[in-house]
Amino acid sequence: MTTKNMIVIMSDEHANKIIGSHGHPFIKTPNMDKLAAEGCRFTSAYTNSPICLPGRAAFATGRYVNETGYWDNAHPYEGAIDSWGHVIQRKGVKSVSIGKLHYRNETDDVGFDEQILPMHVVGQKGDILGSVRDDLPRRMKCKSMSDQIGPGESSYTRYDRNITDLSCKWLEENANDGPFVLYVGLVAPHFPLIAPEAFYNLYKDMDIPMPKAYEISERPDHGWLNQWRKCWIHDEFFDDEKVLVALKSYYGLVSFLDDNIGKILASLEASGVAGETEVIYTSDHGDNMGARGLWGKSTFFEEAAGIPMIVKGPDIEAGTVCETPVTLVDVASTICEEIALETPANWPGFSLNKLAAEPYDEERTVFAEYHAAGAISGAFMLRKGQYKYIHYVGFEPQLFDLNADPEEMNDIAGLPEHAERIAQFETELSAICDPEEVDARAKQDQKKLVDENGGREAIVSKGGFGATPAPGDNAEFRS
Repeated sequence: MTTKNMIVIMSDEHANKIIGSHGHPFIKTPNMDKLAAEGCRFTSAYTNSPICLPGRAAFATGRYVNETGYWDNAHPYEGAIDSWGHVIQRKGVKSVSIGKLHYRNETDDVGFDEQILPMHVVGQKGDILGSVRDDLPRRMKCKSMSDQIGPGESSYTRYDRNITDLSCKWLEENANDGPFVLYVGLVAPHFPLIAPEAFYNLYKDMDIPMPKAYEISERPDHGWLNQWRKCWIHDEFFDDEKVLVALKSYYGLVSFLDDNIGKILASLEASGVAGETEVIYTSDHGDNMGARGLWGKSTFFEEAAGIPMIVKGPDIEAGTVCETPVTLVDVASTICEEIALETPANWPGFSLNKLAAEPYDEERTVFAEYHAAGAISGAFMLRKGQYKYIHYVGFEPQLFDLNADPEEMNDIAGLPEHAERIAQFETELSAICDPEEVDARAKQDQKKLVDENGGREAIVSKGGFGATPAPGDNAEFRS
């Protein structure tokens, strides 16, 4: 059968290795594992920016952040640039979202015929504190990361249950009225790290290890990362006991997410159109989960920049594992290519379906960038073959050999034998963008936004609110 419909399920903050089918030693994700067994799992998938709004804007528009100017969590997508939704709408295909989008608001034309129970940025503005890039502020709201942990319910878990129920209901009532693209935005395993008790208990009594390189003496000493730590101060509030509870909660939230995905897929099967429907599961970015003393996202280590990517569809060979690197812009291109039968010429992405059917491409380079909270300067990542290159404006680069060093414990950028490889990566990066120019442009746009909202002192004094509240809840700021 041919692909007629598509369901895209996007979670939030799900690190790429925390799936059973990826080889994790104890995580329980039977529904994701089944999806991978029936389709293709991409082992080297990445966000195009490891923070919510820019990553989601790249997914929406199929274009890089430096092209669109959706720099940080105060520059939300508002439909000014065409999305994959606009492309398929022009082809007469229904486009519906349920759950978290994290765009500007629900009235902007962002390419959906209908938005059901959407989550958007606070006050149509988002986190303006993240646009303060000079003399990085200490984000005191980070304390909530270690305070809100353990078994229980949160507004996010309740929201995810509602999203799942509405998704199942939508499929029951509309699946046979296709063609359609249904986007489902689930929030787990995003903090607060409070997992429903049944899922927390899956890991409660496990003897799990502390995060890798958690000891201060083991953490990387890098100028850009050291500046980052002064802003994102989560780890100042953790002790070893809290770390382990937080990790078990994260694992519990991943299993909770998996259970919700299973319910949605079961509803698809019951609808009778599963055979002509492609399913893509991915996440907007990952989570450091305490590795190297880092929490949240916002870095280019595998934990934060790497994401799950699983595709199942009528023309995807079951049990396929694709090692060719991919990113979220490839998801946008896949939707357009498979559903609208065309992709905008200026999009850098490529159909995941075609990549899944081709041999490993060691020459394919994927790109990501970061200009948001905690970044004293712009950061840029290239992944090609076994190597990951990270360029920091004004700081030394990093280079990791992910075959020899999959845990990224040894930065080899300074070794003489890799000087030529570093130069080649610099040339590839300059073909995509001018890092210094992009950094200056991002900071100019961010300063303008800060000034328009009262100036640096007022923004820092007001503080941040941590996670965007679920619909119906209010943001709580802390300076």
